[in-house]
Amino acid sequence: MSGWTADELARIGKADELQITSRRRDGSLRPYVTIWVVRSGDDLYVRSAYGRHNGWFRRALSSGAGRIRAGGLERDVAFEEPGSAVDDELHRAYHAKYDRYGPTFVGPVVSPEAARSTLRLVPR
Repeated sequence: MSGWTADELARIGKADELQITSRRRDGSLRPYVTIWVVRSGDDLYVRSAYGRHNGWFRRALSSGAGRIRAGGLERDVAFEEPGSAVDDELHRAYHAKYDRYGPTFVGPVVSPEAARSTLRLVPR
């Protein structure tokens, strides 16, 4: 089990958007950023549509911890890089969930650069 409850997985996985923040060195939270989230099995994932140089992604990777809000829930999380083994599955998940917005919006989150900018959200 991933540590998420079935209710959390369902609610966050169905949410169109997720708000994410990372922790500063002093433990305080940075401002939230709104992004897309997908569920794959018992895990939740986010991607930086604009690559590893995007500010929120760099800060999340550096701190390793933060907080999310989605589906009426708020939860502390750790950020983990899952590796390329999940790329194809996550591409399908992003297409299934967000294709209604069109290729202009979905294309960036299924690009090779976005795939290299994927984080698994691990509940704390």
